[in-house]
Amino acid sequence: MFRRIIAGTAVAGALTLGLAGAAGAATGSTGNTGTSSPAITPSTTVCSLLPKVQARVQKVESKVAAELPKAQAAEAKAKAAGHTKLADRIAARITKAQNRETKVNARLAKLQAACGTSGASTGGTTAS
Repeated sequence: MFRRIIAGTAVAGALTLGLAGAAGAATGSTGNTGTSSPAITPSTTVCSLLPKVQARVQKVESKVAAELPKAQAAEAKAKAAGHTKLADRIAARITKAQNRETKVNARLAKLQAACGTSGASTGGTTAS
């Protein structure tokens, strides 16, 4: 359950960072033919893919938001049953997922600022 959440958040982060790398590799050049290609800059490539990135981040955030209460309930149940090691592991997973989500939201905000768009991501699952 948490592995999927963490993997989804990592995929969203990798997608965000991967777009910058793909945009850098997609820059056009004139070559030896003498004809000029349209000016493709990293920012135009990344900005054109930004809606897909936003949708992916929102999808992952909704999954995290759905699983977070279940994880917190499992942590509370483990504590109540006296299983402190299990409760600590669950709490660590929750914290790790929240930290990754925060990083992804920061990267998305940076991309949105570079593209001059408003934020569509809510980041509503960072509450503990």
